[in-house]
Amino acid sequence: MPTYVYAITRADHPLHIDDVPGVGDPPARLRAVTARDLTAVVSEAPPGLRAKRRDVLAHQQVIERLMGDGATLPMRFGLLGPDDDQVAAVLEREQTGYSERLAELDGHVEFHLTVSRDEDDLLREIMTQSEEIRLLNERTRNEPVAHHERVALGEMVSDAVTARRQSEAEELVALLAPAAARTARGEGTGTHFLNVSFLLRSEDTADFSRRVRQEAERRGSAYQLTLTGPLPPYSFV
Repeated sequence: MPTYVYAITRADHPLHIDDVPGVGDPPARLRAVTARDLTAVVSEAPPGLRAKRRDVLAHQQVIERLMGDGATLPMRFGLLGPDDDQVAAVLEREQTGYSERLAELDGHVEFHLTVSRDEDDLLREIMTQSEEIRLLNERTRNEPVAHHERVALGEMVSDAVTARRQSEAEELVALLAPAAARTARGEGTGTHFLNVSFLLRSEDTADFSRRVRQEAERRGSAYQLTLTGPLPPYSFV
């Protein structure tokens, strides 16, 4: 039966996992696979495993328990190895890389920030700042048959929106990144023009949250800044 892998830790990492259920129904029993300085926390992989809420939460709970006792490399949900021997072989082969990453993550957690802005507020700003767009907008309102001008206006506004969102995203990351050990940018999703993760020292999280709140207050109600954490550092593994 394949081996389900939850996380990798140092071999001397406390494993307070006897009462933590694994994935599957009934829950799989957790165990350790060790090779020299590294340990993988694993279990039997139940057949037909899918990302059901119960199993995703079980996976997360294992990682959170391990993180409570020190640096942990969380694996994403659903990672399987052929068997325990193959998992041990990977640990043996990747001793240096995994050990370096554990040292980097020691004492750190991930916080995730998404930012959106009210579209009407953004469009008003663009109309105010660009005389060319404002004049073209007035001309198309006064001349309903000005098809080419309307197309040109739409393209200009779209380009201006994209440029402004990119500029604001860079501005926010530049403002907050100095407080973090590392950052990881993701693609904007839906209305969010910024989707970014920060790797923070545990002792810096309260100050970082305060900075985000202050920035949200400064920007006002047209902006929505959503900060989530602390999280396992998936974005940095």
